[in-house]
Amino acid sequence: MSTPTMMTMRDSFIGTLCDRMAADNSIFFLAADLGAPALDRMREEFPDRFINVGIAEQNLINVAAGLALEGFCVYTYAIAPFITMRAYEQARVNLAVSSQIRPVNVTMLGLGGGVSYVVSGPTHHCLEDLAIMRLLPNMSVYCPSDWVTAAALVDHTRATVGPKYIRFDGKALPALYADSSAVDIQKGFAQLVPGTDICLVSTGFMSHRALKVVQERPEVALIDLFTLKPCDEAALAVALAPYRHVITMEEGFINNGGLDSLVTKVCREHGLGCRQHPIGFNDRYCFELGSRDRLHAINGMDETAVITLVDGLSAA
Repeated sequence: MSTPTMMTMRDSFIGTLCDRMAADNSIFFLAADLGAPALDRMREEFPDRFINVGIAEQNLINVAAGLALEGFCVYTYAIAPFITMRAYEQARVNLAVSSQIRPVNVTMLGLGGGVSYVVSGPTHHCLEDLAIMRLLPNMSVYCPSDWVTAAALVDHTRATVGPKYIRFDGKALPALYADSSAVDIQKGFAQLVPGTDICLVSTGFMSHRALKVVQERPEVALIDLFTLKPCDEAALAVALAPYRHVITMEEGFINNGGLDSLVTKVCREHGLGCRQHPIGFNDRYCFELGSRDRLHAINGMDETAVITLVDGLSAA
């Protein structure tokens, strides 16, 4: 069977997890009444370890924490803004705080990161999650850019005890990596394209947009960053050191604790002299209707806006 070029992160991750559940009876999967084609197989093959708690994200985390404290490896699945913000207190107390006292292996899967639920509007857009989940001590945070990286996160999350959050895009996207061997989750990033003076650092869906930019401006470097916490910050500093300008690209609020804040911390603590330029949503919710491309264009996040910034920096 040929490898598909397009797949959702969710189906890739859940399909791989199903394969692991066949040999590992410690894995539980909890869903907040959110379906997926890949879940049909899980529900059929492992009915005793697949639990639908209903539309009750706070209880989802409570039940997961209880199972984890009994030694199980637990995955929870819900729409991204609801699993992170509706259940934030439960994630903080039952996962982040508890894990500092006892082992808690719970991975929170949030579907529809950024504005991938395009026409559902600001209630279903998830622009705060990367920042608020990075804020929690002991919480690891991942934002894969493709289904290959998502699949690689299965074994990593099984082996890494502690609370974790993974942001999944809601749309099927092409692969950026040939296979999982090219994805170093512990390092946290990969340089997809080398460059000279300007480097784009992107995460999630924005790595696909960044790739289109470097195809138009081949002198620009591109780093795909998929582990926002804990990232190998020393290695990232080495990767950023050659560049005079670093442009961060994320589907989230900028200057508020997300990807750009991570890069700012790395540059400051490692004494890098590069200037930083964040691309993302400013301090406002997006009520406009239209495609993802239109929402990005309105907010200065499309390829045209980034290329204009690159050209201005190159001419300076």
